[in-house]
Amino acid sequence: MLPRLIDLGFIAIPTYGVLLVTGIALGIWLAGKRAEAAGLPGERVADLAFWVVLWGLVGAKALLLVTEPSYLTSLTNLWWLLRSGGVFYGGFIGAIIAAFVLLRRYRIPFLRTADALAPSLALGHFFGRLGCFAAGCCYGAECHEPWGVIFTNPLAHSISGTPLGVPLHPTQLYEAALNLANYGFLAWLYRRRPRTGAVLAAYLMVYGVGRFIIEHFRGDADRGFVFGGALSTSQAIATVMVLAGIVLLLAAPKTKKEG
Repeated sequence: MLPRLIDLGFIAIPTYGVLLVTGIALGIWLAGKRAEAAGLPGERVADLAFWVVLWGLVGAKALLLVTEPSYLTSLTNLWWLLRSGGVFYGGFIGAIIAAFVLLRRYRIPFLRTADALAPSLALGHFFGRLGCFAAGCCYGAECHEPWGVIFTNPLAHSISGTPLGVPLHPTQLYEAALNLANYGFLAWLYRRRPRTGAVLAAYLMVYGVGRFIIEHFRGDADRGFVFGGALSTSQAIATVMVLAGIVLLLAAPKTKKEG
């Protein structure tokens, strides 16, 4: 599609990077506003969100190495690793670790803060998947339906091995739509949350179920498999997310009514 938004020869700006930064900046700003409206320190929450994103990016690349160790076979492949987005679930795990550490340092409540951040996570992921579509990465399996997309840019093939001239499932757009719908639902739920932690639980369940289904249509090689190939790495993590969301929803304390 459009791997590079601007290409001046001596410098190139990737479309993925522009969309990702846009999503991150908008998500952090909205999280701070959402936190302030709930009586949390908005600046602290925004600062926490920045570091969570940073560690999320590190985690995303770490899991990409686990699922596709060939990136370590040459300096060229390692360079592509640094320029790629990584695996979302690795980023999610890295973000959770950073959040636990910083929440203790900042002394702000985990569940209330996580509720404020969850919608922004879905929104940022929406922009990230649009970037994936522009870059041609995270592509789908061969598709002969009317909505199949055909990638033709050689740069997409050189970066991600994207098949050219073959109709593929637009899994990037499937997941972008999932995350945008999830953002709308979570933002609505945040304003009406009956229990502290319910928004986080809803994020875990909705995204986990959606990602598990979308994995069936993925065609890129960086899947990883567990349980003898029964599930991809992402499907296994999605299952854990859904179960964690159910447990959290059942165990989350009721929100105290004011007045």
